[in-house]
This record gives sequence, C-alpha cells and structure tokens, in this order.
Amino acid sequence: MSAHGGGKAILAAFIANMGIAAAKFVGWLLSGSASMLAEAVHSVADSSNQILLFLGGRRAKREADTEHPFGYGRERYVYAFVVGIILFSVGGLFSVYEGVEKITHPHALSETWWWLPIVILVFAIGLESFSLRTAVKEANAVRDHGQSWWSFIRRSRSPELPVLLLEDSGALVGLVFALAGVSLTVITGDPLYDALGTLAIGVLLIVIAIVVGVEMKSLLVGEGATRAQLDAVMRAITDGPEVERLIHIKSLYVGPEEMLVAAKIALPLDKPLGSVARDIDEVEKRIRDAVPQARVVYLEPDVYRAPTAQQPTTEAFVFPSSD
Repeated sequence: MSAHGGGKAILAAFIANMGIAAAKFVGWLLSGSASMLAEAVHSVADSSNQILLFLGGRRAKREADTEHPFGYGRERYVYAFVVGIILFSVGGLFSVYEGVEKITHPHALSETWWWLPIVILVFAIGLESFSLRTAVKEANAVRDHGQSWWSFIRRSRSPELPVLLLEDSGALVGLVFALAGVSLTVITGDPLYDALGTLAIGVLLIVIAIVVGVEMKSLLVGEGATRAQLDAVMRAITDGPEVERLIHIKSLYVGPEEMLVAAKIALPLDKPLGSVARDIDEVEKRIRDAVPQARVVYLEPDVYRAPTAQQPTTEAFVFPSSD
C-alpha cells in the first residue's frame, strides 16, 4: 500500500484496537458495565475495518485488464464504504440498543470489580492516542499547507487516512463518554450514567458512519480534480506555444492516486500531423509534471471555430470541480 494509503496508520490502529478490545471484554465480563460492552464491540468493529482497508489496498493494486481498463484503484472506495456500514450497524446501532436496554432495565456495576473499567478505559485512551498520532503524522505528510482537517477529510481522494482519522477521533471521544459514564455510576451508584454513556457512544458512531458513507459514496460515483489541480492542468495546457486555446476539459479520479484528464485543444489549422503529435506529447508531459496524479491523459486536437448566434461558445468549457 502506498504512503498515501496510510499503511502504517492502518497497522497501528489494528494493533491498538485488538489490544483494547480484549481488555474491554474482560472489563465488561467482570464489571457488567454497559459502556464497556459498547466500547468492546466498537473496538472489534474498528479492528475489522482496518482489515478491510488493508484488503482494499491490496486488491486495488491488481493490473488493469479488458474488463477494467483503468485498473482496480476505486476498489479502495468500495471497502471504505463497507467500513462506514460496519460502523453504523455493528458499532452504532448495537451501542444505541444496548444503551436503551440498560436505561429501561438498569444493571448495577459489580461491587468487586467497579474499578476495572476505569483502569481499562484510561489504558485504552493511551493506545487510541498513539493510533491517532500515527494517523495525524501520515496525514500531515500529504495534507496541503494551511488546509483544515475537515477540508482534508472532505477533499482527500485517498479514503484510508480520512476514515482512520474519523475512526480514531471518534474512538477517543467515545472512550471519554464511557469513562464519564462509568465514573459517575461509581460515584453516585446510579447505573443510568453508564447507560447514557453507552447511548452517547452509539450516537457518535452513527454520526461518524454517516460522514464516512457520504464521502465514500461521492468518491464511488466519481469525483474530478480539485480546484487547484484543475487550474494547474489548465495552465499546463495553455502556457506553452503549442495550443491556441483550451476548448473543453474533463477530469475523473479512476483511483485514489490516479486521475484521468481528457481535453479538446485548438491547434493551428495548417500544422502538419507530425508536428501535432509532438505538440501533444509536450503538453501531456507538462500536465503530468504539474499534477503527478494525472497519469491518464487524452488530448484531442481540433480547430477553434468562432461561435455564432446559433452556436454558443465552448471556449475553455470546464466541468466545475467538486470543490
């Protein structure tokens, strides 16, 4: 998996979540805390999500074939979308159900092991902080200077790091909810706080799952270049002496690190075919130098025709980017 795919962040998150899940299940079995059970299921869901993200990255590396001439890069979006479904169903809905169940049928914590959930939750916060730190470090390597985290999550064409950032941030907030619920239950003796912590965890996971699902759906449908990338491609096409003007351009991400650019360019009417071919090669080189993600470039040479009243202009017609 490429650096953009967040391989180290996925591994760190998987190791952290497996250890946390085991500890939480032990804490739940001994203490009877509903928040611990919700957090244990949350960690299991997160661990399976990391496996899916890793598997999606591996399958996306398959070579292009006749059925998939642009390769399998967008398969990473499919697996990331499945991650959102798992977060919503296994994590969110289960936690909401468990919280409502414990509100309607309160269950007191074990008098012997009341302290164990607090110790485990503090331990889990430490591990999750390590996982989040790794994801932030990898994201900073590819995040634009001055770009906000929300913008990075919304605009990134690579699914793994945004998903991990949302997962790890949600996990930390969920642990705080669980710690607050358990602590208040221990202090007051009222199991309602533990149940409310469980319910809050479920609502949080559902919100994160919806955000992941919306973003991955957009990528699955097909997103084009960012505004900055599109501007860079257009400058690369028109900056040289070869092209009279840009007539039409489209872009599409066929994978997280691979973008297709198709453009119709106006060339002089009397230019020989050999010169046209050399000019197109030069423009393609400038495009790839300006935007390395533009690996698939199709340029159609044409002759610019002045618009008439019946035929409106198509000069520099550009499909707006998703930004």
